[in-house]
Amino acid sequence: MRGKDQIYWISLAGGGLVLFFLLYPLLHAFWVTNPSILIQTCRDREVIASLITSFKTAAAATAIATVTGVPFAYLLARREFKGKKLVEGLIDLPVVIPHTVAGIVLLMATSPYTWLGSLLKRAGLDFVGTYTGITIAMLFVSFPFLINAARDAFAGVPVRLEFVARTLGAGPLAVFFTVTLPLAWRGILTGMILTWARAVSEFGAVIILAYHPRTAPVLIYERFETYGLAYAQPIAILLLLVSLSVFVLARLVAGGKSSRAGSQQPGS
Repeated sequence: MRGKDQIYWISLAGGGLVLFFLLYPLLHAFWVTNPSILIQTCRDREVIASLITSFKTAAAATAIATVTGVPFAYLLARREFKGKKLVEGLIDLPVVIPHTVAGIVLLMATSPYTWLGSLLKRAGLDFVGTYTGITIAMLFVSFPFLINAARDAFAGVPVRLEFVARTLGAGPLAVFFTVTLPLAWRGILTGMILTWARAVSEFGAVIILAYHPRTAPVLIYERFETYGLAYAQPIAILLLLVSLSVFVLARLVAGGKSSRAGSQQPGS
């Protein structure tokens, strides 16, 4: 019992340090920000334009990730094949590489001097300094969040339920849309929220591939470099408020998933 008490207090102390490290900078930023300056920043057309750019390109990246990533995540959750671990490692690669590197490799790959860039240019797609470029940069760095969340959600759906539906005459697509997807939607939604939030916050890959039109992180960097902390801080607070809202929403969705899963335990 004494050993358990020691572990408890050590864990509590460690948790307190972690929470202080994470929360103090955020709370301090709110505390020192003048509300009148924050309201004035909310009326700044350039700030509003950058936020709209961030939100709509992040939404586009999330939509593309969902449409293409959810079926792929289902495959990873339900099938075993040679090289699967390698594929899963490649999916996580954008998380571990510096995002400026991600921007550079995307810029190189979409250059008109490459076969892919030349093909895309003839199709009317230009990535440098365009909304399309911002979306692609966001998509590249945020894809793993959607795929991993959806894969885990599908893995949590009992296979026997799909087998029962198949024995009752339902086809594979009908089983997916009427059984698997309704049971996994909370996890997929969590992945979509995290993907959108990660896309909104992306800076390194975006600034390399598409400095203009400016997203909110790029505008924060520009104002910090040009005018100093006082001009960058209010925009950072606005982004922080959005990120906090998304985080709370994600935790609520995850909590709802856990509660539902707990209510379906055997014998309940």
